[in-house]
Amino acid sequence: MSEPTLQFLPVGEPAANTGAPRRMAYWDWPAAAEGSNHLVICVHGLSRQGRDFDALAQHLQPHCRVIAVDVAGRGHSDWLADPMGYQVPTYAADLAALILQLRSTSPTLMIDWVGTSMGGLIGIALAAQPALGLRRLVLNDVGPVLQWEALQRIGGYLGRNPSFDSEQAAVDYLASISTGFGPHTPEQWLTLSRPLLRQRDGRWWLHYDPAIAVPLHATLATDPQAGQQWARDSEALLWGLFDQITAPTLLLRGADSDLLTVDTAQRMAARGPRPRCVSFPGVGHAPTLIAADQREAVSNFLLAN
Repeated sequence: MSEPTLQFLPVGEPAANTGAPRRMAYWDWPAAAEGSNHLVICVHGLSRQGRDFDALAQHLQPHCRVIAVDVAGRGHSDWLADPMGYQVPTYAADLAALILQLRSTSPTLMIDWVGTSMGGLIGIALAAQPALGLRRLVLNDVGPVLQWEALQRIGGYLGRNPSFDSEQAAVDYLASISTGFGPHTPEQWLTLSRPLLRQRDGRWWLHYDPAIAVPLHATLATDPQAGQQWARDSEALLWGLFDQITAPTLLLRGADSDLLTVDTAQRMAARGPRPRCVSFPGVGHAPTLIAADQREAVSNFLLAN
């Protein structure tokens, strides 16, 4: 199979912290099947990056092209001048620009979406826009209701900007804050973690702008009444978008997830696109789509006639 190439798309506001025109990076895996008109866009979670999807991309590559995005402030994408821009509306606008660019060169392209956690929220926002024409949607352990306790857990480590004296120490740290991913071999943890690391001045650092945590920390720091109102407003907005989706949708859930509850998954199955839910035992937030059963659940859905 071919390796991916790193590509860049110029995007608009908000501005990059360099003062130069901002760019969004993405990894482009070509389809092995000649003449394939099928593209899958994969978008990662809050503190991750596009190479999270290597195993899934390699699994899909015989059949279709795969693009795995580095969302703003992560991986090889530019950092923002204003940290409050690190929110879903910015990411959705960037990804909509990518879809429109792809359609400008291939108007008949069939575009599917696989979004993990934050990437799923971006997918909900875009799938609710018929003009973008997303064909099928995979939501990986996320829905319109975000559990406050899970957000607090994530806020406890996001943006701390630790550094490490060895690659292995960094890998061990990332594994320690990612226990919800479920069982992985040491080799799998290394593969998942290496793209998240940057070596500088003899130490190892995380790949993202620490300021991506600013909007979340601002939300978590509000008084309880304001926080509850924010949660109600966010849920109402997300349910409204979810109910507008008509694309066939698959919902994946870690059986032990603290972000997507059984109740929320059941409510999702009864409204909007009425997704089929597949649950993975022994996994929390969120399935990494490395295990064979997880990859096959996605590919069976996306490649079905």
